Amino acid sequence: MKRLLSLLLPALLLAAAVPPARAAGEQALDLSCPSAVLMEKETGTILYEKNPHEKLAPASVTKVMTLLLVMEAVDSGRLSLDEMVTVSANAAGMGGSQVYLEQGEQMSVDEMLKCVTVVSGNDCAVALAEHLAGSEAAFVERMNQRAQELGMADTTFLNCTGLPAQGHVTSAYDIALMSRELILNHPAIQQYATIWMDSIRSGEFGLTNTNRLIRFYPGATGLKTGSTDAALYCMSATAQRDGMELIAVVMKAPTTNQRFEDAKALLDYGFANYALAPVYPEAPLAPVEVLLGVQAQVQPQLQRECRLLIRRGEESQISTRLTLAENVEAPVDPGQTLGQLDVYVGSQLRDSIPIQASQAVQRLSVPGIFSRMLSSLLMGR
Repeated sequence: MKRLLSLLLPALLLAAAVPPARAAGEQALDLSCPSAVLMEKETGTILYEKNPHEKLAPASVTKVMTLLLVMEAVDSGRLSLDEMVTVSANAAGMGGSQVYLEQGEQMSVDEMLKCVTVVSGNDCAVALAEHLAGSEAAFVERMNQRAQELGMADTTFLNCTGLPAQGHVTSAYDIALMSRELILNHPAIQQYATIWMDSIRSGEFGLTNTNRLIRFYPGATGLKTGSTDAALYCMSATAQRDGMELIAVVMKAPTTNQRFEDAKALLDYGFANYALAPVYPEAPLAPVEVLLGVQAQVQPQLQRECRLLIRRGEESQISTRLTLAENVEAPVDPGQTLGQLDVYVGSQLRDSIPIQASQAVQRLSVPGIFSRMLSSLLMGR
């Protein structure tokens, strides 16, 4: 038997709101780039797009995938930040953006991550790839495999740096996907991506971030720039405000200044029009009766937190509908479903959160059942 309760959340839930993607017919942003995407990190919702699947050269934005694979190795324990990497002749000869590593030089994974993220060091990227996979070619194979796993259907990687190579392409949408994977599941990357100025080799070699937004855009958290003659000026820019982090991808902007202006325009649009609203039941969840259990009740709890992406101005339209069992028969397992909380914006169902048992409740044994019955009879006298 279940009871149905309709619980309206207060209008003061949040001073911000949002729905999924850009509405049809909504005025386009004035961007210089031919391809762009704006994505919200937590939900992966596309908030704005312009030719999102156009296959273009990404230049050093390629290194988002390089960083992702390295961070996955670090976070899984396969690689240590203190581990020393020995530079090969191949890595030392990369050219382009570099920190001028020499063959045989050793540098820690930590320092190399900093160099790749802050100054886009091609030599460090290749050194890390070789150290992790044995060769750049083997690492690139893993890059393409990971791209497939993430649903990056527009992408073919031919190197780990983004140096010019015919057929090395991706799209704004795919860059947003790998950027989201990196910042969502490996937040430690922000320790490197937010560095404005630093140094290596005991202060002998200075580093200044190629991403100007780190210094000049409020809330900037990263992530990666890139430019070549063919790719022109690209970037994946991340920023966070009021608990919401956005990913703005710009492809093939005509100049470096226009690249940053396009990224700012995308981020400004997102923060001005969208927000994440935390959603809760209006009242605490009442305990559920357990039939034939060693405990008479079990406490229900939401399986996860709910933060709803809404358009600003829609906060008063949020409502919830709670469906919760009145009782459940023992045994009860931890995490057993007891109901669900449906979340609406207006009449549109936007999320459903399972409600689960917070603990196990064992079933009474046969002697236990008789003992309880006897106690009930005695108490009833």
